[in-house]
Amino acid sequence: MTDVSSSFLPASNTPPKSATGQEQKWVPIVLIGIALAFLALILYIPAINVFYQAFHKGFGPFLHNLGEPNFQHAARMTLGLAAIAVPLNTIFGLCTAWALARKRFRGRTLLLSIIDLPFAISPVVAGLMIVLLYGRNGWFGPFLQERGIQIVFAFPAMMLATAFVSMPFVAREVIPVLEEEGTDQEEAAYTLGANPWQTFWRVTVPNIRWGLLYGILLTNARAMGEFGAVSVVSGNIAGKTQSLPLFVEEAYKSYDTEAAYSAAVLLALLAVVTLVLKEILERRTGGHLKKTH
Repeated sequence: MTDVSSSFLPASNTPPKSATGQEQKWVPIVLIGIALAFLALILYIPAINVFYQAFHKGFGPFLHNLGEPNFQHAARMTLGLAAIAVPLNTIFGLCTAWALARKRFRGRTLLLSIIDLPFAISPVVAGLMIVLLYGRNGWFGPFLQERGIQIVFAFPAMMLATAFVSMPFVAREVIPVLEEEGTDQEEAAYTLGANPWQTFWRVTVPNIRWGLLYGILLTNARAMGEFGAVSVVSGNIAGKTQSLPLFVEEAYKSYDTEAAYSAAVLLALLAVVTLVLKEILERRTGGHLKKTH
């Protein structure tokens, strides 16, 4: 017998499952299309244009631009800045990460905030701070001028600016790895007679090596690509205080577009290599953490 009460129930407004499934299939397609269009406008098309402008007349002009004295000096300046800033920030990052991950002390939160300061401060403001400290009219300017030491508009100020903007990466990558590893292996090494130095090199460093390499990689990329802070403190003097990013700007403003795009290609290739190594290290880091679990 038919249930009479069922006839009084309201009709369901739920659409058929087939229609709902079709709507859900369209949602990711639309979102992916929007994401690809956005990336094409701000990344793919500009990157393709850089390579086209650099090579549309062949490899001859590109190689000629690489042989220009100002370009070579800018490349050496960029490599020199990275060669000093990266080791300094690696040592600083290791020491800071170990102290923050292994110790609990008053002011720990403040120190973490100070490490993140370069992320929050504009690079231009960072360069201005260096000028206000070491410039001719800065706090230490008269002292340095009396002794014939030039910081601003010279290599030392460029190195300070580069080290400042690339400071947090090693520490920020190593701290989570140290906290994840814990102290069990280090304490076991101590009980077996190892001193702190041996424990650090033979136990701690091998356990954090992938995170450390990842931080070094990001530090190097940031150091070589820095523009704002270095532009403020360098003076952008061709052949003297000009890095590759500054060379790109100066060449473009001087209507030497081929030289500008040639330098931009090198920086873009550096970014590509960084992304490839970053992906490799991320996979290695993930596998290493799974093994520790």
